[in-house]
Amino acid sequence: MNMTEKIAISFQHLRKVYPRVTAVKDLTLNISQGEFFGLLGPNGAGKTTSIHVIAGLVKPTSGRVLVNGLDAVCDYRRVHRMVGIMLQEEVLDGWFLNVREILVYNAGYFGIRSREAGRRADELLNRFGLGEKRHSKVSELSGGMKRRLLLAKSLIHDPEILILDEPTAGADVALRRQIWELMSELNEQGKTILLTTHYLEEAERLCERVAILDRGQLLVVGPPAELIKSAQRDFVEVELASSARWPQDFKLSGIEYALENGKLRLVGTLEDERVLEALSALAKEGLKINAIHAERTRLEDVFVEITQGLSDTK
Repeated sequence: MNMTEKIAISFQHLRKVYPRVTAVKDLTLNISQGEFFGLLGPNGAGKTTSIHVIAGLVKPTSGRVLVNGLDAVCDYRRVHRMVGIMLQEEVLDGWFLNVREILVYNAGYFGIRSREAGRRADELLNRFGLGEKRHSKVSELSGGMKRRLLLAKSLIHDPEILILDEPTAGADVALRRQIWELMSELNEQGKTILLTTHYLEEAERLCERVAILDRGQLLVVGPPAELIKSAQRDFVEVELASSARWPQDFKLSGIEYALENGKLRLVGTLEDERVLEALSALAKEGLKINAIHAERTRLEDVFVEITQGLSDTK
């Protein structure tokens, strides 16, 4: 990270202990202003607990979180105005209020006058494709519309920092891509975004950097592309013809591989000499090939390798 960059969120030796479990273990992590950052990990990794400290829902056992230099616990009111939070388990209270009124009412918590709140509400509803539903009750909205309304609610006070906890959970492919576009636009406009997600494709596509946590412990931090490159686990899958019979004593040398159900998995890419030599050896052995597929390492592969590696050491 460039030392001249300003820090939007700083987790400093954050630790949260519950009676039977340590949810977060000495988390130290800085997120720059304007950065799109992903916080990844399996259930119980400590992601939600960490952002709940910023939201004022959890008090840390030790350590602290700074938001634009302000302590998230001691300076809660000032931090609250800087941050927009969309929580995974958040429920929209719409028994008496319609969609537009929910946004206007929520703006009141930030001291925004009704006329300005109405203007902002209309702008957000139109932007998120909810303009025609402004007078509808929450119960009349689809699941996807509710997710977009929650995102609009988190933005009603125009926060500098946006924290999104599983914003596309339960969304279909079309809605997920819509939300991706909205998040990208917001980041391009200068908003810092901290995203937690179980969709690794989402993090790989959107985030400048990601942190992987497991059992409250920070395992690795870096740009998705660099983490993927460091894994060096690209594969070439060779589908052998059904008539092909692998000779009992035949082995490929100089390359890591696995054979299962008529499919040969070679570690490397089609540009690697070792892979090309292996394919040549198959041809010389008379093994017919039906198809060849190149599989690039994805962030999901890195995630599984890292988290399983931690489990293996326990």
